[in-house]
Amino acid sequence: MDIFQKLAEKQIKDAIDRGEFDDVPGMGEPLEFEDDSNVPEDLRMAYKILKNASCLPPEVELRKEIRRAEDLLEAMTDEKSRYKQIKKMNFLIMKLNMLRPTPVNFEEHEVYFEKSAARLTLESEKKKG
Repeated sequence: MDIFQKLAEKQIKDAIDRGEFDDVPGMGEPLEFEDDSNVPEDLRMAYKILKNASCLPPEVELRKEIRRAEDLLEAMTDEKSRYKQIKKMNFLIMKLNMLRPTPVNFEEHEVYFEKSAARLTLESEKKKG
């Protein structure tokens, strides 16, 4: 150990002996380790700072917005409203996919209007008949 480590260890030991760590919040509780293995190494510190400041990275904000748009889309029955919502979702997905170069298999896939329109048409036909 170098001199600074020895000095720090001594000060910590003295503080423990004086009872300065007896009322520390979370005392005796297990530490929560964050799994940041999916975050690139060069971004981990920046993401941790953003998280501590209650700010989310742009990718996470966009993913949350996409999920909210999907939930809204599921509840919509009007074809014009669904079309607008799908366009909004596709824009958000495109924006997310352009943020950072990633392999194609990790990109969000756009929602196609034809599939939703066909499903909506089937549902409306079931209600009529």
